[in-house]
Amino acid sequence: HVQLVESGGGSVQAGGPLKLSCAASRFIFGSCGMGWYRQAPGKELEWVAGISRDGDSTSYADSVKGRFTISSDHAKNTVYLQMDNLKPEDSAMYYCAAADQAGVPTMSSIFWNYWGQGTQVTVS
Repeated sequence: HVQLVESGGGSVQAGGPLKLSCAASRFIFGSCGMGWYRQAPGKELEWVAGISRDGDSTSYADSVKGRFTISSDHAKNTVYLQMDNLKPEDSAMYYCAAADQAGVPTMSSIFWNYWGQGTQVTVS
């Protein structure tokens, strides 16, 4: 069954904001650090941001630092990615992912345990 469900993608003009949501099962949210990856056509999967299981620690790729904010809501079992000052190069399929660890997951995608289906972000 589906355990990570992304939403909030869409089309936006450069400079605008967009907020992605990732609803997780209670099991995943309670046991995993979580994060976001993205993949643009013809490019490799890129780690974007991560948050610790307790939500107290975060980390960002240099390409989005200062523009994107990852957060979590434990009452809703949901992780968010607030994206501000979007650029055309941010256009990609964005994936929510979870890793079976307490800390902020920043490792290679092959070590993550759960993945969502993705949500498309297009910046023009």
